[in-house]
Amino acid sequence: MTTMEVKLWNDKREREMYDNFAELYAIIKATERLEKAYVRDIISPQEYELECQKLIAHFKTLASTLKDTVPSIERFADTYKMECPAAINRLVVSGVPATVEHRATAAASASTSAAIVAECVQNFITSMDSLKLNMVAVDQVHPLLSDLYGSLNKLTILPPDFEGKTKMKEWIARLSKMGAADELTEQQARQLHFDLESSYNSFMAALPNAGT
Repeated sequence: MTTMEVKLWNDKREREMYDNFAELYAIIKATERLEKAYVRDIISPQEYELECQKLIAHFKTLASTLKDTVPSIERFADTYKMECPAAINRLVVSGVPATVEHRATAAASASTSAAIVAECVQNFITSMDSLKLNMVAVDQVHPLLSDLYGSLNKLTILPPDFEGKTKMKEWIARLSKMGAADELTEQQARQLHFDLESSYNSFMAALPNAGT
């Protein structure tokens, strides 16, 4: 009995296309295995990152070559019943290793926190300076305390019952009951300045790197 040879391609161009399909399939499968190994702590983050960067680089080159024949990588994976969601996410959606993604997120978070801390410090100082300059009218003090209260609420490292938050909330409520042109008495201004100074000191002590 003679066996018939089944050819998948008719010419060199078709053969090259199927070779590229096989390579793409292999990259997606390898990435899926790598992602699972990383999640399960089977490989170190350093090994994972190096291998992942290689696979992403190969994938980008191949995807660019195949952009006309494979316009959708997701559809390619569906067609060949690959079931590789982690690989698709890493190669198509993210485009960078998970370790790089996590570092970027941490850096962005730290950068955002630093900006909010700076904003809080500025609002504390502006509020205290305004009282020293005898800016004690309600329509002068209220916006400053509102800005300060808002910036303190944006900082997630502070507990909900943080002294500065509760005191500023009380002062804002008190000022809201007064007229815009009303002024704080000397005693009220002195008490507010004391509360601001006390809250500022508590705020600085609450920062993670205080004293380092």
